[in-house]
Amino acid sequence: MDAVFKALADESRRELLDQLHQSNGQTLGELCAHLDMTRQAVTKHLMLLEAANLVTVVWRGREKLHYLNPVPIHEISERWIGKYERHRLQALSDLKKGLEQNKKKKG
Repeated sequence: MDAVFKALADESRRELLDQLHQSNGQTLGELCAHLDMTRQAVTKHLMLLEAANLVTVVWRGREKLHYLNPVPIHEISERWIGKYERHRLQALSDLKKGLEQNKKKKG
């Protein structure tokens, strides 16, 4: 998970992931067209994203297509965000039930 956090820490890599989210299966050239970076810089960022398993690659003939892999982001959500969210949702549910019971007693 450290590799995922390291990959997500960079704005350019997040922008690459956003580009893949908008249009999955892009070539290096297509990704470079959306960024103000050299081809070598984009390649280095993609290698880091691949190492973190955030991007997967499929070869179609001589073309290398890059695809977003959302699973590691989902795992972060489940581990670091979801467990805190559940408590808030449970608290809101308990509050709603309590208010409804109060309303019944008064009404």
